[in-house]
Amino acid sequence: MDQAVDRQVRAVASDGLTVEKSWDELTADERRAWRVERWRSPDLEFVSPEAAEMYRARVDRLIAALNLEVPDRVPFNLNAGTWPAAWAGINMYDVMRDPPRAAAAWRDFNLEFQPDSLVSPLFTTTPASILEHVEYRLYSWPGHGVPPDANFQYNEKEWMLPEEYDHLISDPSDYMLRVYLPRTVGAFAGFARLSSLFDFTELPFIAGHVGAWGSPEMTAGLEGLAAASRAVGVWTQTMLGLLSELKCAGQPSYAGGGTKAPFDILGDTLRGTKGVVVDMYRCPEKVVAACERLVPIAIDWVLKAARPPSTPLIFMPLHKGADGFMSNAQFETFYWPTLKAVILGLIEQGFIPYLFAEGRYDSRLEIIMDLPGARTAWLFDQTDMALAKQTIGRVACIQGNIPLSMIYAGTERETAEYTRALIDSAGEGGGFILDIGAVADGGREENLRAMVDTVKRYGVYQ
Repeated sequence: MDQAVDRQVRAVASDGLTVEKSWDELTADERRAWRVERWRSPDLEFVSPEAAEMYRARVDRLIAALNLEVPDRVPFNLNAGTWPAAWAGINMYDVMRDPPRAAAAWRDFNLEFQPDSLVSPLFTTTPASILEHVEYRLYSWPGHGVPPDANFQYNEKEWMLPEEYDHLISDPSDYMLRVYLPRTVGAFAGFARLSSLFDFTELPFIAGHVGAWGSPEMTAGLEGLAAASRAVGVWTQTMLGLLSELKCAGQPSYAGGGTKAPFDILGDTLRGTKGVVVDMYRCPEKVVAACERLVPIAIDWVLKAARPPSTPLIFMPLHKGADGFMSNAQFETFYWPTLKAVILGLIEQGFIPYLFAEGRYDSRLEIIMDLPGARTAWLFDQTDMALAKQTIGRVACIQGNIPLSMIYAGTERETAEYTRALIDSAGEGGGFILDIGAVADGGREENLRAMVDTVKRYGVYQ
């Protein structure tokens, strides 16, 4: 169950009447309807009646596309990443250290380009002070390993050792607390000296376990975590205030939470790319078992949020399932079964999984069609959109795929022509949202304007 949802909710029954039900009594469709209605009619004080009308019109436009229906025009989102900062003339060093200045950049960008859903900083920015306080080792960030004008970078490494699969599979929480986190986050160094938390259940073991909590490493780590928590509070207050301001001005959010494919959890920041590829050949059964063990964890990332996501869409970036990384046979063995399980688990809770298929997914399109109709959205990067429309587009909303290369290096005319052609091939009959295919941390402003102007003029359904 979604722990952040009240036990009693108002659900719309099949006869149109509103009834009181417990969350467990609701069907998946009723849960989705409840989440969609919260998205469409938020508890907000809009700045004007016009803003309220614009907000609901945008949500209705997006909902129609997500339902594989025909809206008034093709909706457009902006997969803009940190472009708002570049557009405002500030580098990532300043973004990560000056939340009010960062918020102002995102505010101005959204108000200027007016996408159908707001460009949020939550998925693309993090305050540097948090990372510094906890001694985060998985990434480098501006002023800490990379230049001030660069973005954060992942430090590729086998952070989980191959002999640790059994520990991860048998007890993921214990593995993370006492092995993985002490290795990757300095603030958790003291946790490596702890014995099992089950020692608290038996009298003879308590003294030895508690003693480890007083080590200098543990004390310093807990102080760092407390300082990071205070920094989170400042940053969160600023960014949530920004999002509320934009919503009140008529711009809805799109994704309300996030999770990952189990194989990507394993391959991104646990075993690393090289490690997980080798494991597919040396210990395939361990890879499959680990992915299966990570399914409920990936679902719980969403369900255990402090508050229900503000929209029904849950963002899922797909990293290692793209064409060329593995064969279709490997995809159907290692990647798709557990990804599908997470997708279905989220759908059961009323969410709309929003999957960012990075790279090219041409060879996967027939496989990923094995999903309930009109229950997912797929943002495609380099995938053939005409082919996507003919396949996965029959059962899911498709989104994308203005090339990032065109945004950076194309002309206004090329961008406008590509946008028109994309609307023609992917937008026929609805079920399509226009977007940039990959995360844009910058680009030519005139090309962005050409894209936006074209979809507003040409994307109208007659």
